[in-house]
Amino acid sequence: MANIALQSASTALSALNTRLDVTANNLANINTAGFKASRVNFQDLLYIERAQPGVENANGDQRPTGLYVGLGVKVSGTQVSFVQGSPIQTDEELDVMIEGSGFFQVAIPEAPGGVAYTRAGNFTLNSDGELVLATDQGRRLEPNITIPADAEKIEIDATGRIFVRIQGQAEPQEIAQLETAVFVNPAGLSQVGENLFVESAASGPPITGQPGTETRGTIRQGYLEASNVDPTKELIELIRTQRAFEFNSQTIRTADETLRSVAQLRR
Repeated sequence: MANIALQSASTALSALNTRLDVTANNLANINTAGFKASRVNFQDLLYIERAQPGVENANGDQRPTGLYVGLGVKVSGTQVSFVQGSPIQTDEELDVMIEGSGFFQVAIPEAPGGVAYTRAGNFTLNSDGELVLATDQGRRLEPNITIPADAEKIEIDATGRIFVRIQGQAEPQEIAQLETAVFVNPAGLSQVGENLFVESAASGPPITGQPGTETRGTIRQGYLEASNVDPTKELIELIRTQRAFEFNSQTIRTADETLRSVAQLRR
């Protein structure tokens, strides 16, 4: 009956609404440094089996196909794309980006282990001279790095070593080592807002170390990683979502008319 069509179309509208929300969030963060776009994955629901394939008929022949009617679709999950964004040159001493794999670590008390992870490298100094993210929360970089108050110039090399030139000294001195973290399955990280991710059972534990070693990317000072949102692709997704909405809305109207016609047959 047409009630199955109504149910299937209604599940499609719900799933498409989720895809619309995700696409809108991607476009909203097109200018967010280090932002990673998400995509929605779908999967079909259960099927009603009205005839099983391979069953023999009276003549001893096997049925070559079955008869199954699906019950719709649902969102199976959202998947983050960690494709690297384009470099944006800022020439700011405390702007850094990771070329390759890895995340910066910042302190966040409510996260597992008290640490969250981000691709955003827009750092600044707080009142204590500590490196913090330039956000409203001012999350402190981990391990904690403090820049001397009399430092005239800050240099960060590709391996994350931080050098400062102190007033009155001819040569810069190394004061700290920046560390990054990689994960076996970064797509399994939990998103908690503020452009931050936290460890989950799916991501596995963080593997921390010096940038440029093993699978960790290198550091590039004076640059920020742009959002990896592709506006053309997202606009195409919007059009596809809109068309799918229209098709499934038409399915609901057709099913409704069919049920109305069946109801009139009883009169």
